[in-house]
Amino acid sequence: MQLRFQLTAVATLCLSLAAPGLAALIPPGTQLHATQTIIRNNGAEPETLDPAVAESVGANNITRDLFEGLTANDSDGKLVPGVAESWKQTNATTWVFKLRPNAKWSNGDPVTAEDFLFGIRRFVDPKTASTYAATFGSFLLNGKDIVAGKKPSSAIGVKVIDKLTLEVQTAFPVTFLPNLMVNNNLGPVHKASLEKNGKDWTKPGKLVSNGAYVLKDWQVNNRVVIEKNPQYWDAANVQLTKVTYLPIEDGYADVKLYESGENEWVYQLPPGTYEKYKVQYPKEIRNAPMLGLRYYSYQVQNPAFKDVRVRKALSMVLDRDILSQRVTADGQAPAYSVMVQGVDGADVTPYEWATWPMDKKVAEAKKLLLEAGVKPGSKFVFSYNTSEYHKKMAIFAASEWKSKLGLNIETESMEFKVLLKKRHDGDFQMARNGWISDYNDATSFLALIRCDSDQNNNFNCNRAAEDLINQGTQSSDPAKRRALLTQASKMIMDDYPIIPLVQYSLPRLVKSYVGGYSLQNSQDRFRSKDLFIIKH
Repeated sequence: MQLRFQLTAVATLCLSLAAPGLAALIPPGTQLHATQTIIRNNGAEPETLDPAVAESVGANNITRDLFEGLTANDSDGKLVPGVAESWKQTNATTWVFKLRPNAKWSNGDPVTAEDFLFGIRRFVDPKTASTYAATFGSFLLNGKDIVAGKKPSSAIGVKVIDKLTLEVQTAFPVTFLPNLMVNNNLGPVHKASLEKNGKDWTKPGKLVSNGAYVLKDWQVNNRVVIEKNPQYWDAANVQLTKVTYLPIEDGYADVKLYESGENEWVYQLPPGTYEKYKVQYPKEIRNAPMLGLRYYSYQVQNPAFKDVRVRKALSMVLDRDILSQRVTADGQAPAYSVMVQGVDGADVTPYEWATWPMDKKVAEAKKLLLEAGVKPGSKFVFSYNTSEYHKKMAIFAASEWKSKLGLNIETESMEFKVLLKKRHDGDFQMARNGWISDYNDATSFLALIRCDSDQNNNFNCNRAAEDLINQGTQSSDPAKRRALLTQASKMIMDDYPIIPLVQYSLPRLVKSYVGGYSLQNSQDRFRSKDLFIIKH
């Protein structure tokens, strides 16, 4: 199931949702375990617990439990109410959200429209330096100018109508705005707590949160522990009393802990092990396609990759079929476009050469390198984070480039947070990258390759394509919008800023007694409030 939010004109004008926001839908007859706790691996150490600047999947997994925005996703990935119990669209660019009167912060303070206004203003403020500010902020009135430092954060198109009513104005028609507001970057912040504690406001004992959980403990590179928030508006329906997040990057170590009973949720199986564990643990294997893309970034401003012919050559010779079937071997599909199957708002436009036989691809790639003055034996540096999965992919890619093109590939491994910084700083030649959509629309994936996007780690820019994207996003005609965004996507990809590899699936092991886990969640956004432990 693809995560969608497409409303008819009538439905959009008045949408009122209530009961679906409740937590943990327990099937009738299910007996719950006396102890409602879970230990799950999170794949990496979170770089922050500040929702405004959280970027990695691991950080967002935790902040999703600690904080709640206007809207949320349930375990099936469906849009449900969060702090907002209802919302309506009053015109093409204006939305009004009504907040729950019983929503509280963990210290007992009420959650108000002012908290959202403060949080959103802080998020788009350049001083906050959020990597998502340019991406999400561009949808809000004046957001683009604020992020660029041309207007103050107070100019953002968000207005408090009263204590429980928030008006959001967009820069252009954004039909998926309720879906966008799921992201905690656009959520509330407890101003008094932040001002009192400064940079320490997200530490245990100081963090005031409004989600289903509070931060109990954070041992860097060891664990993050959260506990049920008694002040949460839906606390009566939250079953898990404690969740422990582990920061394990090594997939084999992750599985070992799982098998020893020290971990109940594997983040991701090591590459090539899916079929093995499918047989070994048939009731515990979980795998489903996702709205996500694994890709490699070029630093296109680096002297090694300024020539598009070099970038094209390296992309052409990577055998995505072998990569997906034999290397990752976990159900992922080959990808040749920044767009993936199932995304709304644009078509997948793979390269024409994608259907060529490999010997023809190699011959053309060698010709391109020769024209670009790149000789056999030339050295390139590839960066990835400490993970058996990414190591295996890196070894495969390096082997492909060496055996087919005669290139010398130096690989370097590092902690994920170090890799993040290197990518943002442009301190690399090639680097592993990945993206799971923040909402189901082409603009989420275009953020990876747009000129002014903070998610663009490639440092590419195609202004002609930007004009097409701007025309598309301003259009109220879905067909015209789709055509323009598709054209722009192809135009940028013809510059080869990235190497698309495979569309995500996420094979993992989860104990059979963990209830609430769904295979319909195409963005892998699970809230602990929707989970429960079955008697076993």
